[in-house]
Amino acid sequence: MSLQPPTSFSAASLGPCNSSRTRKYTFVAASFAAVALLAVTGCSRHGFPAVPDGYREFAYITNGGSNTVSVLDLVYLRQDRTLQVGQDPSGIAANPRRNEVYAVNTQPASPRGSVSVIDAAENRVVATIPVRHQPYSIAVSPDGARAYVPNSGSNSVSVLDLDRRREIATAATGDQPGVARVAPDGRTLVITNRGSNSVSVFSIAQSKSPEDTPAIRLRATFSGCPGATDAAILPDSSKVFVACSAGHQVMAIQLAAAPGSWPAKQDPSMLTDHLLTLLDVGQTPIHLALKPDGGEIFVSNFGSDSISEIDTWNNQVGGTYSIVSKPSGSVISSDNSTLWISNFGADSITLYSIDDGHVVNSIHTGSAPDAVAFSADQYLLLAADARSGDVAVIRTQGKDGPGLFTILPSGKSPNAIAVKAIKRGQ
Repeated sequence: MSLQPPTSFSAASLGPCNSSRTRKYTFVAASFAAVALLAVTGCSRHGFPAVPDGYREFAYITNGGSNTVSVLDLVYLRQDRTLQVGQDPSGIAANPRRNEVYAVNTQPASPRGSVSVIDAAENRVVATIPVRHQPYSIAVSPDGARAYVPNSGSNSVSVLDLDRRREIATAATGDQPGVARVAPDGRTLVITNRGSNSVSVFSIAQSKSPEDTPAIRLRATFSGCPGATDAAILPDSSKVFVACSAGHQVMAIQLAAAPGSWPAKQDPSMLTDHLLTLLDVGQTPIHLALKPDGGEIFVSNFGSDSISEIDTWNNQVGGTYSIVSKPSGSVISSDNSTLWISNFGADSITLYSIDDGHVVNSIHTGSAPDAVAFSADQYLLLAADARSGDVAVIRTQGKDGPGLFTILPSGKSPNAIAVKAIKRGQ
């Protein structure tokens, strides 16, 4: 594992993990030793919410440059172990119904990629599922039974049966599919195709289908979204918004309502998928953060150092606001009040108050923070630092407000995070 910490760091900012000294340190051998020690011993949980007996929670980070997944213990705040997976792991997702996590191995030089199945109760790789060429991401169905893997090198999506741990079907997509999203009602699969500047919308079979019935069926294709990448589906499964990352727009698509549903009865046109609009945002929109209530989406505009706010009800951009430098990943608190944004170009996390409409804080991280994720109780925010090969752990609450709590080592080029909480015996 190659550890490349950021150029400077404050021992005091790490709270209970360090002494109360306030002078700044440049990184020398002692700093490396301190980080290594934390990985083994963990940090004090003084002042943290209590957890029940037997409770366990881990963060899983894909390290594209190390061919590994780092497992971080979020109860004891330490590195638990490192798992060897396939080549160039990229996307990762936790199963909502079972104690499993799935890491996608892109394996660019191989004719087939794969998905590593991690048992979250034992934290070990228990299976490898072959898919097609250069898989990139993975989406798990709400019932935890199926997963969908876009294969960017073969212009297809693989359908995985997670009970039998095998690929059961493939379907053609556009060129270079990148991101998969499953609608909350489990009826629709959306694939973004960055190579063909398009979006593929599939229907998902609603029952265990016989062998001659497709697991998914192409329902519609929408072109005109340059470099289509990230996507967000509303909680009521009515719309999908897609970032057109090679330009400056977000595509809004109305998703077909279920036959016999109230929307379909009110308006028969709701039975089909159709383009709603293209919304002008900032340059190079690469990430979409959806409020839990579904009312707004915040767009990270990497190329113009800004975020854009989209009203999902009226399909309008409410405004575009300057942020520090190269906003990348982002996540919104469960109370819909705060947007946490990773600044890839400024080595920091920005806190943006949604209610007040302004930046309220900035927190230093390692080098080039990208993917971000909350712990289960949202008391911690994790940021994968792409260049320094570590994970910044930020305490989201406290008497002095949010702040950097510690930095835990990961592997080379960490690029995605999944969090899984379990209780013993489950």
